[in-house]
Amino acid sequence: MDNLDRHDVLLLAELQRDSRQTVQQLASAAGLSSTPCWKRVKDMEAAGIIRGYTALVDREKVGLSLCVLAEVNLTRHHEDDVRRFEEAVAAEPRIVSCYATTGQADYVIKVLVPDIKRYESFLHETLFKLAGVTHVRSSVVLKEVKAETRLPLEAPGGRPAGRRSR
Repeated sequence: MDNLDRHDVLLLAELQRDSRQTVQQLASAAGLSSTPCWKRVKDMEAAGIIRGYTALVDREKVGLSLCVLAEVNLTRHHEDDVRRFEEAVAAEPRIVSCYATTGQADYVIKVLVPDIKRYESFLHETLFKLAGVTHVRSSVVLKEVKAETRLPLEAPGGRPAGRRSR
C-alpha cells in the first residue's frame, strides 16, 4: 500500500475527522460504493496504515490540568542505556509523547498531570530515577494554541485532503 490514491487519502481524512462514521457515510465522502470502501479500509488496517481507533478526551475535564514539555539529556548514548530509557518512558502513562531529538536535548517528552505538585513528585519519583538521566529542563505549557491529532494528508496533486473547494 505504498501508493495511496485519492480515494484512500479521502477515506483517511474522513476517518481522522470522525472515525464513528458508517461505511455508507465514508463511501459517500470518498465517492465510492460501500463494498469497495469497506475493502479499502480493511486493507489499510491490515497494512498498518490505520493503527487503531480512539476517542479524544478533554484532558482538563478529566483532571489533567498541567501539561509540561521536558527536555531530557542522558549521560551516555550506549545502546543499552537508550533502550532502557525508552522502555521506561513507554511504560510511564503520564508521559504521553516522547521524541528523540537533535539540538540541546536528547529527548523531548510531554507529561500530563493534575498539578505542579504532582509534576514535582513525577520528577523526583520517576524521571530523575531513570537510568542515565542527567539533566531535565521543564517548560510548563500556559496555553495550548493547537493540539491537532489529524495528520496533514495530501491528495494526489498536492491539495490537502478533506478540504472542500470553494
